[in-house]
Amino acid sequence: MGSILTGRRLARAGRDGCTGRRFGAARAMIKAVDLRKGKTIIHDGAPAVVHEVKHVAKGNKRSYMQAKIKNLKSGTITEVRFRVDETVDVPYIESKEYEFLYRDGDDFVVMDSETFDQLPISADVVGDNASWLKPNEKVKCQLYEGRMISFEMPYSVTLEVTDTAPAIKGATVTNQLKEAMLETGAKVKVPPFIANGESIVVDTRTGEYVERAK
Repeated sequence: MGSILTGRRLARAGRDGCTGRRFGAARAMIKAVDLRKGKTIIHDGAPAVVHEVKHVAKGNKRSYMQAKIKNLKSGTITEVRFRVDETVDVPYIESKEYEFLYRDGDDFVVMDSETFDQLPISADVVGDNASWLKPNEKVKCQLYEGRMISFEMPYSVTLEVTDTAPAIKGATVTNQLKEAMLETGAKVKVPPFIANGESIVVDTRTGEYVERAK
């Protein structure tokens, strides 16, 4: 009986409480020459996504792969060089959709859209996305060995303007933008014709006004 209980404890210990996926998921190996933009790899012991990659060949010198990668744990972006025949570790990355529910202190609580399980995500993982988050927003998260490592917002979101200078009648789009406070607390520059209570579309990648919501 003792050995059976021990085995069960080990099984539970090797799983993440929210995802149920075992740590140490199987990985694959590829040649550096096969690297592509968007590919997730293991570099210096941590998962990283390839932002840019190109094959460099200089005359008779040995060719290599020049890549710009982003560490998914620290968020830092670095440039690295691989030999074309060098093997690169490719981890299993799980991508899932969640729904943002509410903020609890420094954590952001989301719900699994399939299982309805709720789990907290640290502010470090959410990052600047916190500026555009409102309840019921759909987000995508990536998990590595059962741990949340990245948090992706839609490229654009619709948010209500809660505080801005009075709209100027007859104003059109000009270079004279004004500051506006949004329902999430974020501030953006908007055209002079935008008024309190209106909804606008914001590009979450740049934090810039796109258009008045239709």
